[in-house]
Amino acid sequence: MFDFTADPDLPKPERYRQLADAAEALISGENDVVANMANVAALMAEFIPGLNWAGFYRLVEGELVLGPFIGRPACIRIPLDQGVCGAAAKSGQTQLVADVHEFPGHIACDAVSASELVVPVYRDAKVCAVIDLDSPTKGYFDADDAAGVELLATRLSGSI
Repeated sequence: MFDFTADPDLPKPERYRQLADAAEALISGENDVVANMANVAALMAEFIPGLNWAGFYRLVEGELVLGPFIGRPACIRIPLDQGVCGAAAKSGQTQLVADVHEFPGHIACDAVSASELVVPVYRDAKVCAVIDLDSPTKGYFDADDAAGVELLATRLSGSI
């Protein structure tokens, strides 16, 4: 049995370090990428307050395909030239968007989402997936969130 609990009073960098440590411990030795993504999506929902969606999109044959997540139903397929997730996968760069309604080509899978953070995950020096976090609060994510999720993505690179 696993009991990973986040301390909401910790500074963001420490909370994200604990999230990355918990994810690494939870998926250690498991080679099923779907199972690993599912557990990490659940951990993100536990460790990161203020989210309405947390999960993964996998890069499959040149497009993003929905992976495990926590939240409302989502878009199943996203072309690389659309949306915040597509931009992150295509550019290989983190996308920190304060107001998704101002983002060119934004895909409104959930009308409640107002801000978004998307971080690419690499395997063998290529993007294999993206971590997608949504919040109903405009401007919710900051540089500490981006750095924390980038740390998580780096730690996951061999397991998803």
